[in-house]
Amino acid sequence: MNIVDYGWNEFFERDWNQKNTEGLFPGRIIADYGQQLRIVTDSGELLVKRPIKKLDNDMQPAVGDWVALEYSGETQAPGIKFILPRRTEFSRAAAGMEVKEQVVAANVDTVFLIQSLNRDFNMRRLERYLITAWESGAVPVVVLTKSDCCDDVTDKIITVYGTAPGVEVHPISCVTGEGIDDIKKYFAKGKTVALLGSSGVGKSTLVNTLAGKELLKTQEIRESDSRGRHTTTHRELILLPEGGLIMDTPGMRTLALWEADTGMEVMFGDIEELINKCRFSDCQHKTEPGCAVREALETGKLEQKRWESWLKLQKELEHLKAKKDNKLRLREKQWGKEMAKFQKEFYKKRYKG
Repeated sequence: MNIVDYGWNEFFERDWNQKNTEGLFPGRIIADYGQQLRIVTDSGELLVKRPIKKLDNDMQPAVGDWVALEYSGETQAPGIKFILPRRTEFSRAAAGMEVKEQVVAANVDTVFLIQSLNRDFNMRRLERYLITAWESGAVPVVVLTKSDCCDDVTDKIITVYGTAPGVEVHPISCVTGEGIDDIKKYFAKGKTVALLGSSGVGKSTLVNTLAGKELLKTQEIRESDSRGRHTTTHRELILLPEGGLIMDTPGMRTLALWEADTGMEVMFGDIEELINKCRFSDCQHKTEPGCAVREALETGKLEQKRWESWLKLQKELEHLKAKKDNKLRLREKQWGKEMAKFQKEFYKKRYKG
């Protein structure tokens, strides 16, 4: 076993050599089972407990991360000392009330954004995935599965190109084999490809097809709605026989944005440009004179659905920012209370004995 096959390269080597790594050895997280992580090293695979305490760099381990390991304690059980800086990071806002980031995939080179050509063809959802993919630093590629179930593949491809200009699009079928050879070019030695999409779009089936055997469980398509049942329950990184790594992830019903500056600029740069051309800097794009956005909508230069999608995403990002700011204020308030308590105790000990 060689960690170079799993993506270890000069980027991680350089960072490793800059740190004090005496007594440590590197490994990559290849599966997340909740309280346990499966990690591959030069000596083989290890099961390691998820750290209870926060690590020095305050990062939470995710599948794809490179970590520094050490054997410690009487049992000499392996543990994570720290996580190496990530080259790329695909994140979303975690589900639930708490405002926090969930890292879906780390150190990925290419992201396959998967939609099926039967009933999971949704351009608004694809926009979200593209924004997050561009933000991650990885290269997005759109993969349209189940082409054997679609009668208008060409029309669907044209629609995708309209939403994702400059992004490669590949229609494939794991039943007929169409397009499979076309996507194999992304799986070079040491390169990682993550599969992201809703439940039932065929992610696990694609992994099995590329691996040449059934590595992941799949289930039959439901006749009622043409969807496959959710099968992947955890993130897992798999080394393919011909080289390259593929990461399967559980289907996501929703993708709440976490950071989107770069992604929004790439996906909606034309709208940002129109906004800057408005006569008034505080233009609300409703009744103001000299509004470049309204003019573009009236002439058809800007599609109404695209504008509405931008508005919706902006509203969501503003709401997220407000929640982040509120969380920061609460932290600062708590820190202030702790400092006041510390100063009070220090004063009592020093001056009142």
